[in-house]
Amino acid sequence: MTQSRPPRDQEPDGSRMGPTRFSTLVVAVLAAAALAWLLISSFYYSGMPRLPWLPVVTLGGLAVLEAYAAVNTRGRIERKPGREPVNPLLVARFVVLAKASALAGAIFLGCYAGLTGWLFVEPTNAAIQDRPAAGAGALASLALVAAALWLERSCRVPESDDDADDRQGRSGR
Repeated sequence: MTQSRPPRDQEPDGSRMGPTRFSTLVVAVLAAAALAWLLISSFYYSGMPRLPWLPVVTLGGLAVLEAYAAVNTRGRIERKPGREPVNPLLVARFVVLAKASALAGAIFLGCYAGLTGWLFVEPTNAAIQDRPAAGAGALASLALVAAALWLERSCRVPESDDDADDRQGRSGR
């Protein structure tokens, strides 16, 4: 006797990509912060070069680009006047970009948060000079996480009345 597979729309959610979980991002931030704190406390010394600003600018730039993509994509999905329809493959790529950026931003946020926390505990002049770059890195990382989550949310197809009726009919059976 063979068992038939349920239709694709009734499979468990384990086989589909879902929205980014907040708990995943929190765990990534905390793990990266702990690791950064441990590494910086072991290897930081006064003769080290100052923290670079290029990663901060890069993270901030990515956040701005993803926020722009979120606004543009949402308008195109909702078919606002003056906007051409969106390519479904582009939306899928944006979702993958958003999920990856949210996780990467969370890891960078944890690293910069751990580094910033340690720099505020360390009383040396070198640590004091590195605080602005570390704090700005944490803010840029947080902006990237927010923009990525916004882009992911913007890529959702709005629910139509037909979808709501279908779901009501299935749950009422």
